[in-house]
Amino acid sequence: MSVLPSIVYLLCFGTAALCTGLLGRAYLAGRQPLLLWTGLCFLFLSLNNLMVFVDIILLPAIDLTNVRYALTLIALGVLLYGFVWEGE
Repeated sequence: MSVLPSIVYLLCFGTAALCTGLLGRAYLAGRQPLLLWTGLCFLFLSLNNLMVFVDIILLPAIDLTNVRYALTLIALGVLLYGFVWEGE
C-alpha cells in the first residue's frame, strides 16, 4: 500500500484543524458569533477528516461511513444554524 494517501488524509485533517484554531482565536479576539459557528463547523469537519483516515487507513475492515456522514451533517447543521439565527 502506498503511503501517499495516508499523508494526504492527515494533511486534510491538519488543515481543517488549523482553520478551527484560527477561527477560534479570531472569535476570542472579536466575539463575533459567526466566527464561533464557523469554528464549530470546522471542528466537526476536522473530526470527519480524522474519521476518513481511521476508516480507510487504520481500520479498513470496519465501515465508518455512517459516522463520517453524521459528522458532516452536524457540521453543516451548525453552520446553517449560525447563518440563519446569527446572520444579519
